[in-house]
Amino acid sequence: MADELLDTGLLRSGLKINHMRLILAIEDHRRISTAADSLGISQPAASRMLAEIEAIMKAPICERVARGVELTRYGEALARRARTIFLELREAAREINELKTGSGGSVSLGSVTGPALNLAVPAIRQVSTAYPGIEINVQIDNSNVLTRELLAARHDFVVGRIPDDFNPRLFNMVEIGFEEVCLIVREGHPLLDKPFASAHDLPGYDWVFQPPGTLLRRAVEDSFVSAGVRLPATVINTSSIILTLSIVRNTNAIAPVALDVANLVAGNGTPAGDIRVLPTQFPIRIKPYGLITAEGRALPPSAKLLYDLILKQSRA
Repeated sequence: MADELLDTGLLRSGLKINHMRLILAIEDHRRISTAADSLGISQPAASRMLAEIEAIMKAPICERVARGVELTRYGEALARRARTIFLELREAAREINELKTGSGGSVSLGSVTGPALNLAVPAIRQVSTAYPGIEINVQIDNSNVLTRELLAARHDFVVGRIPDDFNPRLFNMVEIGFEEVCLIVREGHPLLDKPFASAHDLPGYDWVFQPPGTLLRRAVEDSFVSAGVRLPATVINTSSIILTLSIVRNTNAIAPVALDVANLVAGNGTPAGDIRVLPTQFPIRIKPYGLITAEGRALPPSAKLLYDLILKQSRA
């Protein structure tokens, strides 16, 4: 019955693109208020749109649960087809643009910071050399943001991790490596006077964290809990590595970052080189990262080329 609801009669009944965007936002965020914010509309407007969708479908689309809302089987069927529709529209726009410009194709990649430096950059260099007409779009962010962008068909694939609160069945993932995490401080930080900073030394300083709910943030918080020490009282939340480095360089704040990022900036002769890795007995364990694609979505040739090069680079 669910699939029967998805014939072209839905369009004649008034189903619109914005309705499908809302369904996907609800599936991604699991809250109507958050879904509305992501679309730039009010919650009452989103609720009215949801009522319109249910009237058109003649079936319930979502149901309230303890922590928000979940799509019913009818809503899941509509969301699955809506993702395919948006993907095809994006691919049509891409193909038309390539025909107009005569370019060698385009790729949209999302990556967390560490793998972007040691895997994506070398692969991008190889692709750009071999195919000078190719256009490569790269977004560096945390996995929570990147996987939402992937599901919205704004990326071909992602190098990162599947967040715990996402349905893993929506993705295919090939694990390709572990990202080492360290703590960074400014040159001359008081804790650098010690051979190793202990867990009990850390809460007394300001911290720069990724936004709440992100995987690195959770890993660091879990490390505090495991060590039996309180969480830092003063926290600055940002997903910007540039802002993180600036705050750390100009204050006594501490920040967790990928070791590859720390090694890139520490002692490099620029103002950012005032950053130092803090020796510590404070292990931060974060799960492996991998190449993530959306379930049921084939990579176009240009994206498959970059995907294969990153995979090869990870196994070298």
